[in-house]
Amino acid sequence: MAIDETKVFKPINIAVLTVSDTRTPETDTSGDILAGRVTGAGHHLAARMIVKDDAAALAAQFEAWIDDPAIDAVVSTGGTGLTGRDVTPEALGLIAGAREIPGFGELFRWLSFKTIGTSTVQSRAMAVVARGTYIFALPGSNGAVKDGWDGILAEQLDSRNRPCNFVELMPRLTEV
Repeated sequence: MAIDETKVFKPINIAVLTVSDTRTPETDTSGDILAGRVTGAGHHLAARMIVKDDAAALAAQFEAWIDDPAIDAVVSTGGTGLTGRDVTPEALGLIAGAREIPGFGELFRWLSFKTIGTSTVQSRAMAVVARGTYIFALPGSNGAVKDGWDGILAEQLDSRNRPCNFVELMPRLTEV
């Protein structure tokens, strides 16, 4: 990380969403990892939830958090694969005005390739920004969550990261 120590860290409010038909609060290890990394980095865990693999239900939860002024970003885990039940990208496509951040998925797959090789092509990890809120959709495995947070989000959600970061753009995300 290229952290500028002369800058003050600005914590943001992050919600964690686990997408799964089978995980419970007791078995949600990828959600636990994300929540730990969010707070460990100095951010605020604004909310945490598990939602079944249903595009309409996911879109509704994303929309609720987008419209909540106490949430700056959402990091989801799960539902980004190729099976019929993997519908997180489709749910993000239902969000009015969502703009994809293509480099996120590209960079995630590049980092993931170093860990799992060509199996990374099965990931539809992606990110969008909608009405001033970032949404980052990671795969559901513990390793993928670590790759996504440690390799991308830890830096881009740190206001001191240079030459630029997602946090410094937040005041301008709703410009027209």
